[in-house]
Amino acid sequence: MGRRRFFKNYRYNRMLERFVAVLFQILLPLIIFQFIRTILLPTKFDMILLGILVVLYLSQFADWSSKKK
Repeated sequence: MGRRRFFKNYRYNRMLERFVAVLFQILLPLIIFQFIRTILLPTKFDMILLGILVVLYLSQFADWSSKKK
């Protein structure tokens, strides 16, 4: 029984890591699109959204996520 529980936890972490990896691959094109949109039609919402996207993307490089090594 204990082994089965460990397998489920490991499986969940692997799926979560895959989801985060895909999210960060999609995030860069979104940042570029949002940057171009902000340059053409700057609004407060666009600037805040661009800032949030940039912080999320930079957090991957700085390892601010809860990933343990």
